[in-house]
Amino acid sequence: MADLMHQFEIKKVAPINIGEFDVSFTNSSLCMVISALSVIVVFSLCLRKRTMIPSVAQSIPESAYEFIYSMIRDNIGKEGLRYLSFLFSLFLFILVGNILGLFPYSFTFTSHFAAVGAISIIGLFYNIFQGIRKRKWGYLRTFLPKSVPLWLAPLIIPIEMLSLLSKSFSLTVRLVMNMIIGHIVLKVFAGFIIMMNIAGVIPLVFDGAIIAFELFIACLQAYIYTILSCIYLGDALHEH
Repeated sequence: MADLMHQFEIKKVAPINIGEFDVSFTNSSLCMVISALSVIVVFSLCLRKRTMIPSVAQSIPESAYEFIYSMIRDNIGKEGLRYLSFLFSLFLFILVGNILGLFPYSFTFTSHFAAVGAISIIGLFYNIFQGIRKRKWGYLRTFLPKSVPLWLAPLIIPIEMLSLLSKSFSLTVRLVMNMIIGHIVLKVFAGFIIMMNIAGVIPLVFDGAIIAFELFIACLQAYIYTILSCIYLGDALHEH
């Protein structure tokens, strides 16, 4: 079991201490940087020569853009398109982080509660900020809808506050657990391949199938994380 969990161990790449605080650059930090740079490099190369009739390379970023554009338009409305850059960046960062973790000797930073939790909390504060910015004091109606009698406020307000905070928690747990479970299964079948020698071709076939399935899950979880973030942002912007 320890060997199965070893792949999730955070290791220091460049030890850095500021006073009593350990702010070392880790393998998790490295993979985050690689994910961000990968998106920048790939998009720069694909959009280097833009034409009216897109090439195969140009169609990759354009398809991703159209995908997130449609998601926002359907779940928030046209006014939500002003937040496209945030949601588009969020989707690509999670997607590339999930896929990057499937490569040998890489690290899946989306399998850690600290990393994904930090992203979810940033998203939560972003939603609150945009909700207050658009609705002003009306944003407080999030915690006490108009249809609720005032005498129920002591009960409803804590429940609504807890509901708001739980959104970040649910986003984090869903993504992290899917990444952890998938990688553990891959590790188990990889162990069978080594143990069974020649007969290991059987688990090798299964492992290949699981890798393909994990690639699908990586894309699916990035989509689910983004569309839920999109819905939560829509809830912050609109009064219910």
